[in-house]
Amino acid sequence: MKIAMLSRNPKSYSANRFKEAAKARGHTIRVLDTLKFSLYLEEGNPTLTYNGKELPHYDAIIPRIGASLTFFGTAVVRHFEQMGVYTPNSSQAISVSRDKLRSLQILSRHENLGIPATAFVRSGGDVAGAIDKVSKNSIIIKLLEGTQGVGVMLADTSKVAQSIVETLHSKNINVLLQKFVSESKGKDIRAFVVGNKVVAAARRVAQGDEFRSNIHRGGSATAVELTEEYRSAAVRAAQVMGLSVAGVDMLEGNAGPQIMEVNSSPGLQGIETATGIDVAGAVIEHIAEQAKFPDIDLRQRLTTQDGFGVADLHVTKKLNLANKTLSETDLREQGISVLCIERPDSVIPNPHGDDKILLGDKLLCYGNIKKIGQLLPKRIKKKKKKKPPTPPTA
Repeated sequence: MKIAMLSRNPKSYSANRFKEAAKARGHTIRVLDTLKFSLYLEEGNPTLTYNGKELPHYDAIIPRIGASLTFFGTAVVRHFEQMGVYTPNSSQAISVSRDKLRSLQILSRHENLGIPATAFVRSGGDVAGAIDKVSKNSIIIKLLEGTQGVGVMLADTSKVAQSIVETLHSKNINVLLQKFVSESKGKDIRAFVVGNKVVAAARRVAQGDEFRSNIHRGGSATAVELTEEYRSAAVRAAQVMGLSVAGVDMLEGNAGPQIMEVNSSPGLQGIETATGIDVAGAVIEHIAEQAKFPDIDLRQRLTTQDGFGVADLHVTKKLNLANKTLSETDLREQGISVLCIERPDSVIPNPHGDDKILLGDKLLCYGNIKKIGQLLPKRIKKKKKKKPPTPPTA
């Protein structure tokens, strides 16, 4: 394969490791400065030039887009996509992962994927209420555009937090308010996800009184063997974000893994040094395997026929599907095909007629949208939890 790595730093540890890993597997790789591309568009023919010259064909790219270059960098990645070049992380997924608020909004939709309680407000009158709702004790304040631990503050009291937020708002700086997971103070987990598995994981520990465990802030990292709960959370978070290569940062909370961030351009030095695992090699092997297949928007392709669509069907007692094999149901007779069966601990792709459906399964279905719609549960508005009565004062 011919691989292009998009990076502004061709001499970085990650760039050198990707070059070594690609060469060892018989591939050629070239590091290209993201800012030296020019994009051209005409009917049916999107093209790129590099340093003013026509760009040769590449089978795949490895996007290493810095935070300061997100807009132009994702435009370059998007252009490669239109030219049919494989990328493990799409331009859309990179853009979403870079937006702290947007990424947490997407993660919050999914059950059994823990995130710390978070709030985003702009009205000065809402700040105190948001702080009180997120945490009764210490609270984390994050700049939306901060990276590598920069722009992350810890306020010990709600009054201090309110003062900081109001000061930042006065300068038109957007911030997130987030619950401080005290039991994980000074440490977190970085899981490196490639494809559908965690290939390496390390526990990062801050130095001294520092609460941020980032390696760039002097933290240390040691290899860790993740439990199935943490591995599953990391892989699912990367999948939800649409990333095939990701660094998933998690806090070890009393309630289980708490997803902090899903990084689309994770560095290799810290994780490889801590674990001794050839992470670069795992990424190159994944790219070599996946580049053979063209990118397909499954939902778009399957919904071009009027009256047909795709939907997730959750198996409940009301559906009368549990403990039956696919062939024992009448789904096929209704014009509904089950493309995949998803369970908390496993996935059955392209299931056969003798595969049994279990209570709690999630079925990815394709077929007649009216028939599928009849099986989907009606949306019920969540009832607001009643606040406990305020105890009388003495």
